[in-house]
Amino acid sequence: MTAGVRRRSVAPPERWATDRTLVPVQELHDAPLAPLTTFRLGGPATRLVTATTDDEVVAVVREADAAGTPLLIIGGGSNLVIGDKGFDGTALRIATRGFELSGTKLELAAGEVWTDAVARTVEAGLAGIECLAGIPGSAGATPIQNVGAYGQEVSSTITEVVAYDRRTGETVTVPNAECAFSYRHSRFKQHPERYVVLRVRFELEDADGLSAPLKYAETARALGVEAGDRVPAAAARETVLKLRAGKGMVLDPEDHDTWSAGSFFTNPILEQAAYESFLARVHDRLGPDIAPPAFPAGEGRTKTSAAWLIDKAGFTKGYGTGPARISTKHTLALTNRGEATTEDLLALAREVVAGVREAFGVTLVNEPVTVGVSL
Repeated sequence: MTAGVRRRSVAPPERWATDRTLVPVQELHDAPLAPLTTFRLGGPATRLVTATTDDEVVAVVREADAAGTPLLIIGGGSNLVIGDKGFDGTALRIATRGFELSGTKLELAAGEVWTDAVARTVEAGLAGIECLAGIPGSAGATPIQNVGAYGQEVSSTITEVVAYDRRTGETVTVPNAECAFSYRHSRFKQHPERYVVLRVRFELEDADGLSAPLKYAETARALGVEAGDRVPAAAARETVLKLRAGKGMVLDPEDHDTWSAGSFFTNPILEQAAYESFLARVHDRLGPDIAPPAFPAGEGRTKTSAAWLIDKAGFTKGYGTGPARISTKHTLALTNRGEATTEDLLALAREVVAGVREAFGVTLVNEPVTVGVSL
């Protein structure tokens, strides 16, 4: 047992009958999953259960585990690529609600809509997650991916994550230091079959209505200030929403550029030797004066831009002729133009990965979770 992790046993809720049969709030069979994802792709689940309380979430998970039934957890569906054949097992949609703000301490139920929660903290005059506005999905997904954008990551404000540990059958409270947060990664992502996030706790900042110091140059420029400055938190949020919307990164059912998972690939982090080889490829292909985006990523490591790589490899905005194409607003988003299948999407993703590897010797890694398929 990890020293910092607090555990408690979970007794079966009263909804369990004596024969251990679950009586769920809502249960559907051969249920379409595509409408539950932002891609609007994927086949049906054998069984879909919607849970609205933590006890119901735990009960569904325990039942599936006891029966050896494959289990798929669905929150906001903004980070899922589900195969066209669907999911042969139980899909659990977490629809729990809970927003509790006490001073600067915030607790969110896993099913809370993330962007709505951000708006409420800004309305309360608190700083720390205002630049994460507009990110689709649920609160429970944020620690899994260590969600970040525009200079902020949730790992800087999360204090604890409450999760059900499928291995031990207990609810655990994992402090920040035990979450193993890194770039788009965490303990929960490392062990996807073990933890089901139930609640996330944050410590925000009361800066008299001002934002946290701005870390992202694009945001600062748009606000007419310098990096490191503070601005009204509401202004920071609105600016980020405008920047995201301009890149098709704010959900709009009428805009097919938002029928996506946002950034489809993570920004590559390269060791020194790999980075030097990459630079040589850039200079050979684009000229000796071309400098790709580069950011320090720890000792001897450099992070570069996946969007830049994709564009310079020849995959520009709007690339593609089929029903799955690169967004017309941002090269990092792969989109469903309305009639795509998951295989259409994957074919495009594979083409991009192969093209970037051939051009620059860098292999892109998908950010969304794949279900029943792989690149």
